[in-house]
Amino acid sequence: MHRRKRYKNECVFSIEKLGVNGMNVPKEARTYCPKCKVHQAHTVSLYKPGKRRALAKGERHHKREKRGYGGQKYPLQREFAKTTKKQTLRVKCKVCGYTRHKDGIRLRKLVIG
Repeated sequence: MHRRKRYKNECVFSIEKLGVNGMNVPKEARTYCPKCKVHQAHTVSLYKPGKRRALAKGERHHKREKRGYGGQKYPLQREFAKTTKKQTLRVKCKVCGYTRHKDGIRLRKLVIG
């Protein structure tokens, strides 16, 4: 049996081998609060964007650009290259109530709890 050569920086586990589709995140985490200026307990939730406003300046501009002859001004995305979306975490301080977003993590599934 031929053994494959192992490299120094090679990852031993792969996501496909383990069958891991997501990541578990605790509901509560102690992290830095910029308003309190100390580490505090924070509640963690998943950020979901709200409904887009039809009367927002960008929406009105886009609608105006699409009018008349000439059609679509921006290229329509036909195929999506990525298989996952970036999940953004919303952390809220339990002491002062300050809410901030943690940068998105590219995951198939994010489980909070």
